[in-house]
Amino acid sequence: MEPKGTSFGGSLLVPSVQELAKEPLLEIPSRYIRTDQDPIVKSSVTSLPTTELPIIDMQLLMSDDSAAHELERLHIACKEWGFFKLINHGLSSALLEKVKKETQEFFNLPMDVKKKFWQHEGDMEGFGQGFVMSEEQKLDWADMFYIVTLPHDMRKPHLFPKLPLPFRDTLETYSSDVKKISLSTLMFIAKASKMKAEDMKVLFEEGLQSMRMNYYPPCPQPEKVIGFGQHSDSFGITFLLQINEVEGLEIKKDGNWTPVKPLPNSFIVNVGDTLEVISLSQPPVMFHYQIWIVTNGLYKSIEHRAMVNSNKERLSIATFLAPNLDGKIGPAPSLITPETPSRFLSVSVMDYIKDLFSGRIHGKSNIEKYRI
Repeated sequence: MEPKGTSFGGSLLVPSVQELAKEPLLEIPSRYIRTDQDPIVKSSVTSLPTTELPIIDMQLLMSDDSAAHELERLHIACKEWGFFKLINHGLSSALLEKVKKETQEFFNLPMDVKKKFWQHEGDMEGFGQGFVMSEEQKLDWADMFYIVTLPHDMRKPHLFPKLPLPFRDTLETYSSDVKKISLSTLMFIAKASKMKAEDMKVLFEEGLQSMRMNYYPPCPQPEKVIGFGQHSDSFGITFLLQINEVEGLEIKKDGNWTPVKPLPNSFIVNVGDTLEVISLSQPPVMFHYQIWIVTNGLYKSIEHRAMVNSNKERLSIATFLAPNLDGKIGPAPSLITPETPSRFLSVSVMDYIKDLFSGRIHGKSNIEKYRI
């Protein structure tokens, strides 16, 4: 295990967009004007896709009478969408309301207090923006607070232990509960993909959990900026909790950007790059802490982005679960033949994560760089 406080990578320090948005802006600063992204979907009713994300019911997955049918729906959701809404997940509405309220309060702290939690040079954790590699790079219209929450010995001493109360205790409970439902969901995904649940458990039970809290301020010219550019999530699985019911998330479905409508008391769950490369159409060959990549990943990580609007702020928390840091991503030797040669380079999970944090994030660039 890496020593406590290890940094996976850094991002250049940038000004707070939340503070910038408080000013009476007549013109958006040029560094936030984004011409490097897909065109913004217009808000007219006729131009927006009407298809909605699949909804998966955790209670139905756990019921003997309905499990088989719901597993098939989960399989289709992961295969055709890479996203779904999870309901009846077991987290109490009281806890979710506390998380929402206290996250909002955390972002509303005075700047002199928030500066104590700001990113340090060469580190991604804290307030700021992620994946900023140069002073000329375009910026998102958003502030984030990124933090590693599990395992405990990977927590930065100046971040999680110093969070204000009661937010720290609320986040502790939330972290533990989301870890449990993340693992349960992965077990069901394993069954849906014909993978042994035990193998999935070995990969993720002691995995790295991190959270990205997002604050998207209103923008007077929302068509010129973007909250978070198009990307796929590089870890195993993501659980997104929307703090308020303001729309902004869009996923790329069949080449088109599709807005996702918030659903109260639900999580938006999506397949990450790492889960794409271990999802098999047949039972995998597994060894201790090994993740075997095959050429026919059954479930795909899907590009998505966050938009902003002119009059409402939007907040969310994305909780990521990555494989165990002692793991290794590589081709399965038993599947490499002259007819099916390896199409991915081998890399440790630790190196994979550090590589992720060492460059800009765009599309599925992090996974594609390992393709032969």
